[in-house]
Formats: sequence, C-alpha cells, structure tokens
Amino acid sequence: MIKVGIIGVGTVGTSVVNILKDNQEIISARAGTKIEVKSGVVRDLSKKRDLDIILSDNADDVLNDPEIDVVVELMGGVEDAFEVVKRALKNGKAVVTANKALLAYHRYELQELAGDLAFEYEASVAGGIPIINALRDGLSANHIQSIMGIMNGTCNYMLTKMSAEGVSYTSILKEAQELGYAESDPTFDVGGFDAAHKLLILASIAYGIDAKPEEILIEGIQNITQDDISFAKEFGYRIKLLGIAKKIGNEVELRVHASLIDEDEMIAKIDGVMNGISVVGDKVGETLYYGAGAGGDATASAVIANIIDIARSGKSKPMLGFDKPLEGGLKLKAIEEIESKYYLRINVSDKAGVLSKITTIFANHNISIETILQRPSRDASANLLISTHTAIEKDIQNMILSIEELDFVNSKPVMIRIV
Repeated sequence: MIKVGIIGVGTVGTSVVNILKDNQEIISARAGTKIEVKSGVVRDLSKKRDLDIILSDNADDVLNDPEIDVVVELMGGVEDAFEVVKRALKNGKAVVTANKALLAYHRYELQELAGDLAFEYEASVAGGIPIINALRDGLSANHIQSIMGIMNGTCNYMLTKMSAEGVSYTSILKEAQELGYAESDPTFDVGGFDAAHKLLILASIAYGIDAKPEEILIEGIQNITQDDISFAKEFGYRIKLLGIAKKIGNEVELRVHASLIDEDEMIAKIDGVMNGISVVGDKVGETLYYGAGAGGDATASAVIANIIDIARSGKSKPMLGFDKPLEGGLKLKAIEEIESKYYLRINVSDKAGVLSKITTIFANHNISIETILQRPSRDASANLLISTHTAIEKDIQNMILSIEELDFVNSKPVMIRIV
C-alpha cells in the first residue's frame, strides 16, 4: 500500500481524497497497489470538511510520519512551500506538487535535492492535460522546435467573451470574478505571470534552460479594447494570451503576451476557460494538447496520475527530462533581440499631418508598415491601427518612446505582437 499525506487540503486536495475513494478499484488496478490518503494539513481546523482522513494544522505531522510514502504539496506560494518540500525530500519521501510558482523559482534546486527520490509535478501546468509527460516521455526522441500555448483559462475566457459578445475588458473581468474564474486581485492571471510560471517549467523540460520569471518577457491583457478585437477580426486574427518558447540556433525565446494569431491555426480555435498547448518536434511535427487547465477534479486527476507512476516504479524519472545536461547548452535570447510582427494602436488628435509624422517615425526606426487603418474615437481624436512587417523588439520599443513624445499623441500606444 502507498500512504499519502496532503499538505494543503483545499479544493484540489479534497478532490484528490474523493477521487481516490470513488475510483479506488481502477486506480489500485493501474497502480498495482492500493493508494490511501492517511492525513492532511490545513490552515483552519475549525472549518468543516466532510473527509475521512486525519487532519492537522502542523506540517510536521505529515513530514515526520514514517508511514507516509508520498507527500502531496498543494499549499501554494513559493518559499514556505520550498521549505516544506525540502524537508519531505530530506526525510526520504517522494513528492508530488501542483505548485507552478514553486517550480518557476526552485525547479533546479529541487531536482538536485530529489536525487533518486520520485518528484512529480504534472498538475503544475495546464491542470489535467498531461503535457509534462508528453514532453518528458512521449516526445523525448525529438528536438523541440517550439511550444506555444494558451496556459491561463481566466484570460482565455475573458478574451473569448470580448470577441464573441463585444463586451469591455472591465465588464468581463467583473463577470470572471463573480464566476470564480478570476481572483479579487486578478493581476497574477491577467498580467501573464501565471502563464509565465508554466512556460518556464515546460522550457526546462524541452531545452534544459534555467530562467527565472524576471528574466523573460511577460505582459498581460489589461490594455486590450474592442478596437483591437475589431482589427483582429478584420484581418483574420484572434487575440489570445500565449506562452511561447522557440528555439532559434543556440538560443531560446521565452515570452508571454497577448498575441494576434491567424484564426485558422488550431490554437486560435480554443475558447472559453480551456487550455491548449502546441508542441512542434523536429521528427513528429506539431502535436496539440487540449483540455481543462484548472479546477479541482482536473488538477487532482494529474496529481493522482503522478502518485500512480510512483506506485508503479518507486523511482524518479529525470525530473526535468535530462539525465545529463545538453552539450554546449542553450542560452536565453535577450528580450530586446526578439523578432516579431507587431500591431499598434495609437490614439491621436484628429488633424492634418498626423499620419505623415507617424509614418516618418516608423521609417526612422527601420520599421516597415504592412497595414494601417484609422478609426474615429471620442473627443475629436482617432485611433490609428497599424501592423508591421517583421521587426526587432528594441526598435519597436524605441519607436514607441518617440511616438509618446509627440504633442498630438494622447496616450501611450498599445502594442500587441503578431504570431
């Protein structure tokens, strides 16, 4: 029998307990042994929970219990969770975690600490979608050329509704909060940070690259309006918040931002709260992984799959996909050197000569315009909607600074990259 202790028995932890009970027979058959949750740790013991396990508010009761074989960390956060997981490993216990923030900052330290102990984390990226094992096992014969994914259901829900119903960012954010898709402080989701943590985990498996969130390009969806949605539709695009990893030579681009993506791409058709991740391997071509990226049962499904793997073998796979580092290694591409096509929305005073001055600034920064539209706005102003040919990030950013200084430009231009 495998005995499990859960640190953080919230929505996901409760689902883990219930699924192991409800599906006990098939799980035992697949694992080759019975899996049982012995105990769990919660913050508030006074809160009523209909669970048939021992509950405590002290993590030591799980970490120091010699009967516990696997510690499931579902407490969230970074440093406190890191200390808990380190102690579990030092006590010789296998670990399963769903904590993407923990792994975004400490995955390489944890790999070293784990050694031959099993350390699994399928639920940390895209909920119930088995993307970790797909990358680490199913595609292990391939050089991964790119990863591109919708990794945050909150943003995808909001952008889908904005496109389908013509609602504003502010109103759809309020609805998402009322439905429980967004937190009262939604910055972690809508600012792109949640997706960035997940992208860093996938990039480590695909490329063996150690980068922290502060080192990569992270932008959110807060500035998107119906003008941007309208432009996207007119030119055959959808707007999605994408996490992108791309190998170019011996460098890897890592970026999270709102993107204009061709409406015929498979990833563009993924709507609502669902997640979808496209992976391109040099031998297999493109594969697409789709499903529920969050929720108690979906995430718990991935947690239990990891426990079953541990029960079967008792040993760890290479945690981040490599028994040894790649020769030569890959380095992170500098943000300012990233190349893309770009879309800009520039609100200007509606008067003669404005367009000429704007296009001159584009030319002075070596940026070629592909399309340009003018849409009337309020208060005698207009929105210029412009897309470019491929340009370099630093040139675009310098150009935006130059445009901001013009006396007829009413606000900071909004820029969205075109994938």
